[in-house]
Amino acid sequence: MSYSKKGVLLVNLGTPDDPSRKSVYKYLKQFLLDPRVIDYNWLKRNILVRGIIAPFRSKSSSELYQQLWTDKGSPLMFHGIEVTKKVQERLGDDYHVELAMRYQSPSIEKALLKFKKMNIKEIVVFPMFPQYASASTGSVFEEVMSFYNNELTIPSIRFIQSYHDHPLMIEAYAERASKFNLEDYDHFIFSFHGLPERHLKNSDHNNHCIVTKNCCETMCEKNHMCYGSQSYMTAYAIADKLGIDRKDMTISFQSRLGKEKWMTPYTIDVLEECAKKGQTKILAFSPAFVADCLETTIEIGVEYKEEFEEFGGEIIDYVESLNDHPKWIQAITEMVK
Repeated sequence: MSYSKKGVLLVNLGTPDDPSRKSVYKYLKQFLLDPRVIDYNWLKRNILVRGIIAPFRSKSSSELYQQLWTDKGSPLMFHGIEVTKKVQERLGDDYHVELAMRYQSPSIEKALLKFKKMNIKEIVVFPMFPQYASASTGSVFEEVMSFYNNELTIPSIRFIQSYHDHPLMIEAYAERASKFNLEDYDHFIFSFHGLPERHLKNSDHNNHCIVTKNCCETMCEKNHMCYGSQSYMTAYAIADKLGIDRKDMTISFQSRLGKEKWMTPYTIDVLEECAKKGQTKILAFSPAFVADCLETTIEIGVEYKEEFEEFGGEIIDYVESLNDHPKWIQAITEMVK
């Protein structure tokens, strides 16, 4: 006999409550003060975030969010709400599905308090990041576990760590690309959110990371939990599904912050190199993001497009994120079950 439902916690990164500078500042501060995001010591991190990044970046970021915002609000939020609704429908009455954001609203704490009041006996935590990184998935796991530090009754909790090559997710990305005629493009770019190289090295316990050339391009026992390796495997799987040859694609990384070295090649450098080679028609994927957001709609769809044209490029089209694609909904429900 079942006495209570199972809880499903879908967690994305987060979004400001609105595109005002005040809300963006609040969001940036919470996000960047997370020690898994900026892993400096407490004092250095606070000086950097509170004294430099949040005050100065909030204005420009607010302007970008104003371009992103729609009548329905933030795409990350309304796509998340739609996914939650559809996953709930597929899972049925034995489950209760909640959406949370790691930063800002709705909070992980609020969702877990709701599960507590419902006497949920088992929780599945589903971070909406296909590739594992300490700064995203790891931070979600830590936040969930911290909630239960002082709880006397702790339900069974299952964490879904990564799903970078889940067949249904790969099919969904491929179907998103199918609305384009692939023969119209000179090159294909798979642009993932970047990380500082320091993050990769600190996560490596096998003396493998960035020790050998192109170490991420092949997955092995030593690097199968590496964000870089998982990113390459996602891109290769989508390319194989679409019949894209390796020589016609480049895997790159975007959204760099600060002056230290991040994962390379940087997407903007790849675009410049493509233009120099006469590859003027580009189709871009961004498979680190399951919902369209600032990094996809604005960074790729507006900023990179303008810069590519300045380099001499003609077209850079962007493949829509999964959002509420039916196979993405099916993939989530299969992994939850």
